[in-house]
Amino acid sequence: MNERSERKTIPIQELNEASNCSSAEPYALMVLGDSMMPEFEQGEIIVVEPSGLVKDGSFVVAFVNDEFIFRQLVQHADGWMLKPLNPMYENIPVADIDVAKGVVIMKKRPGKRSEQKSYL
Repeated sequence: MNERSERKTIPIQELNEASNCSSAEPYALMVLGDSMMPEFEQGEIIVVEPSGLVKDGSFVVAFVNDEFIFRQLVQHADGWMLKPLNPMYENIPVADIDVAKGVVIMKKRPGKRSEQKSYL
């Protein structure tokens, strides 16, 4: 399975238009694809805090290779990488944590009030 064919991206203009409220206000996105399975399933809603504290192990929305992507930010001996949880996808090396444009603070399954998880 090719990551490029499975990964769904959000055009920059659409993400900017969807989050025009304020650059510091949290926003919600729907998980597409299986790159973050098993923790995040397709169709779940993630809440992203644009001004959230980015640290090793944070789940982030990052801007890399001219697109936004949802991954886990992980520090390793040579620097930082964006790591998918599904081992069928490749890690993406990044120069620093500045690629992170928001931190996931919660996930929720649509229609299930009791099924939510916080990441604070």
